[in-house]
Amino acid sequence: MKTTYIKSINLLLIFLLFSSFLKAQSIIHLQQGKPTSIRGLSVVDDNIAWISGSKGYIAITTDGGKNWAWQQVKGFEKAEFRDIEAFSASEAVIMSSGTPALVLKTIDGGANWQVKYKNTDTTYFLDAMDFDNPHQGIISGDPINNKFMLLETNDGGETWNPFKNEPYAIPGEAAFAASGTCLRTIDGKIYIASGGTNARLITYHADKEVWDYVNLPITHGKASQGSFSLAIGKNVGILVGGDYENDKKTDSVAVNYALQKPTSFKAAEKEPAGFQSCVEFIKDDTFLATGTPGTNITIDGGKTWTKIDDTSFNVCRKAKHGKMVLLAGNGGKIAILKM
Repeated sequence: MKTTYIKSINLLLIFLLFSSFLKAQSIIHLQQGKPTSIRGLSVVDDNIAWISGSKGYIAITTDGGKNWAWQQVKGFEKAEFRDIEAFSASEAVIMSSGTPALVLKTIDGGANWQVKYKNTDTTYFLDAMDFDNPHQGIISGDPINNKFMLLETNDGGETWNPFKNEPYAIPGEAAFAASGTCLRTIDGKIYIASGGTNARLITYHADKEVWDYVNLPITHGKASQGSFSLAIGKNVGILVGGDYENDKKTDSVAVNYALQKPTSFKAAEKEPAGFQSCVEFIKDDTFLATGTPGTNITIDGGKTWTKIDDTSFNVCRKAKHGKMVLLAGNGGKIAILKM
């Protein structure tokens, strides 16, 4: 009886702590009203962050999101800047989807931008960009001739070249330029989340120079369905997605797996509240996910999710060197997560 009583008390304490933690989460809106759909977001530290979006818009904050300096990049007012990677208040790289496929870089805080890559071939559609460190980066694009198109840089985005060992794609399979997070590169590994006819996690191991392909229990089969985003934590990896044409559907939109067992994919026991276009690792077993139906959080490594906000966002990102977490979406909408 005593053991049962102690267990009951422990469970109650865990429940109260869990409830208290969730109540402490809130999303504070910082600004909106710009004529751009933001999908690129890079948070450098607790003060500096950059965003990129449609119609050639980019913006930077140097005071933790209180104020933003906006611009339309001159000569690129029609560009779809779907992703951005920032290294400081001075240096950033932006990527444009569509035709032409573009990569631009600034080293003076956005006062000037130089074209570092341009491809007018209409088969090229860039989806996401990620850097393993300030020198080495990867850009992924939709498949060409049944292979996912990849570019790599080893000089901080100054030059981009085709990746020599591109992964195979199943006919009808692609990736989504929804938040810049269908691609991650960490410690020499490259991760790609795919959708369409199939939903897969595709992983490159640099030490072996091989790709692994694992099917995911995420909604797929249509062009609007699949895994849209992935995040790698300390112990687990999480992928989210669903069907953006049926964004209130909560079935099969999130999976998690133990990093030590890269084939141990499990659907969430309690799913996020609908389609999620982005997931981000926060700390420990805490991850944040967001999408058009709202924002959700998990503190148990993706087993259970709780909705904390109803606002539509496209992307959420945490500071590389700090704790600040920002969200962004359509209409120039930017917000911050308070924990």
